[in-house]
Amino acid sequence: MTDKLSLLEALKRTEYQLSGHGFRNMSVLQDAFRDVDALMESDIYGAGPVIEQFQDKLAACLGKEAAVFFPSGTMAQQIALRMWCDEKGTRKVAYHPLCHLEIHEQDGPKKLHHLEPILLADKDRVIELEDVTGLQEEIACLLLELPQREIGGQLPSYETLEAISAYCREKGIRLHLDGARLFEVLPYYQKTAAEICALFDSVYVSLYKGIGGIAGAILAGDKPFMEEAKVWKRRHGGDLISLYPYIVSADFYFEQRVHKMEQYYEEAKELAALFNECHAVQTRPAVPVSNMFHVHFSLPKETVEPILIQLYGETGIGLTGNLRENGEGGCYYEASIGDLYADVPKDKLHSMFRLLDTYLQQG
Repeated sequence: MTDKLSLLEALKRTEYQLSGHGFRNMSVLQDAFRDVDALMESDIYGAGPVIEQFQDKLAACLGKEAAVFFPSGTMAQQIALRMWCDEKGTRKVAYHPLCHLEIHEQDGPKKLHHLEPILLADKDRVIELEDVTGLQEEIACLLLELPQREIGGQLPSYETLEAISAYCREKGIRLHLDGARLFEVLPYYQKTAAEICALFDSVYVSLYKGIGGIAGAILAGDKPFMEEAKVWKRRHGGDLISLYPYIVSADFYFEQRVHKMEQYYEEAKELAALFNECHAVQTRPAVPVSNMFHVHFSLPKETVEPILIQLYGETGIGLTGNLRENGEGGCYYEASIGDLYADVPKDKLHSMFRLLDTYLQQG
């Protein structure tokens, strides 16, 4: 029935996919460079118009004095926290138990910078003001992730952000924003990037998630902080001789997509509603607060995967190439709406969900 295809192979054979901007292939780079002057000079070790103009553009967008491009958000955020710790004279920082630094970086903050993390809040919810005011230890910096990816992209209220920011400033605690998906949450908050970033001392944004560039990140803050960040970037080996493929692609896709975040957000809510009408499916959050959310099946992975493979083959519409067990006897995947969703004909989409509901009830 499934022709022994893997879920990813089945996804690649579909005509339409509901998540993302498309498979990551060479066209991402080719499209970005199609109209670039071949004689334009590259950057050299972090200097030159191509990188400096892009950094200035993002600094202005984020409402910060300066911004620096980094090859990865992992590098940028570890450096930001290290610098705030050096300023304060303590290695203690606070963040969510499912923060990227805690679960995806192989203890890099601890091994490289001897940071001492304090984990705030229950892992299944966002950090609230009471978690911060209840801290018993002095910390140099608090990191907030907007949205909190590992719990489906949940967000605190904007009033909570304002209250946490005010408290941190009163207590001399630096506030850092893990804004990997910052632009994606602007429609929910109905705020500009600069308005949100004004609550934070330093800000990181990804250039490949919702924006869809090749790779890379921006770290932004005041000028002295960013000048020191450049030194730490060199220490980490982040000053490659040229970074222009990342810069040019980031700039190209930033201009294409940053204004589409409202569209992606509305489409995410539409898609989540369709999932929540199906048997044995629940999205988290029930109503998305950005363009991303998690889709949870109460059936085990070994039951759901063949159903999806069959569904892809019959409808030509793909949901995901990867299911993960959720520790509750079921499985889930992360949906993230991008350019592809708008291309799916509505009649085919609704027909696919009716079929999915039928198969899940039989499963």
